[in-house]
Amino acid sequence: MTQQMISADAIRGYVDLMVLSILRSGPSYAYELVQRIGTTSEGSYSIKQTTLYTAVKRLEQAALVSSYPGESATGKARTYYQITPEGRAHLIEKIAEWEQTKTVVDRFIEGATA
Repeated sequence: MTQQMISADAIRGYVDLMVLSILRSGPSYAYELVQRIGTTSEGSYSIKQTTLYTAVKRLEQAALVSSYPGESATGKARTYYQITPEGRAHLIEKIAEWEQTKTVVDRFIEGATA
C-alpha cells in the first residue's frame, strides 16, 4: 500500500503545533525545521518553506517563539528560532485541544452516537 501525502489544507491549523513541538527540544533554523517535519511525518507531509516562514513569523509576533542570528558550521548566516516560556504554555494548551479534537472526530469516524 502506498503512503498518501497529507494535504496542506488538512494540516494547516496544526503547523504551529508541529513547529512548537520541535522547538521544545531546542533551537532550530528554518531548513532544519522543514527536514524534521518531513522526517517526523515519515514522508506523509512536506511543508513548503513559505508556509514555515509564515508560521514562525506568526509565532514570533505572538511572543511564542523568539529568533536570534547564528551561523552554520560552514560560517553561513542563519536565523535560529527557539520556543519562549509563553510558547511552552501555549503548546501545552494546543496539545490538550488536539486531544479533544481527535476524540470528537474519532467518535464520528467510528460511528458512535450520543
